[in-house]
This record gives sequence, structure tokens and C-alpha cells, in this order.
Amino acid sequence: MLNAFDLYGQQESFVEIAKYANSTQEFYEGLGFIYMELINFVKGEAELESELDKVFFMLKNMSRLKKLPRILNSGVFQRFFQLASYAKLTKEERYMYDISLKRKWDAEAVRQAHEEDRQELLAKQQALEVQRQALEAERQALEQSKQALQQKQQALEEAHASNLVQA
Repeated sequence: MLNAFDLYGQQESFVEIAKYANSTQEFYEGLGFIYMELINFVKGEAELESELDKVFFMLKNMSRLKKLPRILNSGVFQRFFQLASYAKLTKEERYMYDISLKRKWDAEAVRQAHEEDRQELLAKQQALEVQRQALEAERQALEQSKQALQQKQQALEEAHASNLVQA
């Protein structure tokens, strides 16, 4: 049983649903097959309205596209185009591409490791600077305490000397 498929409220002549049914009753209402007749999809690049139109356009014209049209310039279509370009490569080209991709990933991993090491070193330097400042503050406090004690000692010695002079 073939029924026309209604896409977003629009009747599309290139998509049909074939539902699974036996001679007496339907097996399951939601089970069916969708057949896309891309040869009947005639919209041009300027006529694409929905994401589904863009997908059908991409599927129909993929073999002719040398670069991704501006209207399909989104992440999903870019990735799809990259995969199609990869699938088009010969075995040797794919091997060379895989090697270059591995080298790129390795270089990125090394760069990230260096960046992590640099960040870790920077954090350690900052921690050491905080410790140095704390030690410096403690040293200054001890120096002030030492000066205060020396002043008290000097005052006591002067008081003791003046007591000796008076006595």
C-alpha cells in the first residue's frame, strides 16, 4: 500500500511510504519504509526551504559538488561533505590522509600536553610566590618583634642604669 508522504504540511512527490501489511491486517501501524525518489527532487539551490530540502539536495547532487554550497554551510553538512570526500579517495590516498591525520592529532596531543605542563608550572610558580610572600610577611613580623624586644631591652637597660646611678 503506497501513500503520499506529507513533509511539514507540504505534499512532496518524491517521497512515498510503503507500509508493511499482510492480506488481512496491518502488522504494525508505525512500521513502514520510506522511499525517496531523488530523481524527482527538482528544487534548485535557491529554492531550498527546510533542512530536509537541504538533505535531499545534498544527497542528489553530492557526486557533482566540488565544494560545499554556501546554503549548506552548517556543521552537519560540512561533516557530511568531508566524509564523502574521504570516501572518494583511493586506497593509497586514504592511507596517506590517515597518516597525515594521525600526525596532526599527535602534534595536537603534544601541544596540549605542553600547554597542560605550562599551566601546571604556572600554578606551581603562583603557589610558590604565595608561599614566598607568606614567608616574607612572617620574616617582617619576626623582624618587628625583634626590634620591639630590642627596644624593650634597651629601655630596661637604661632604666637599670638610671637606677644604678641614683643608688
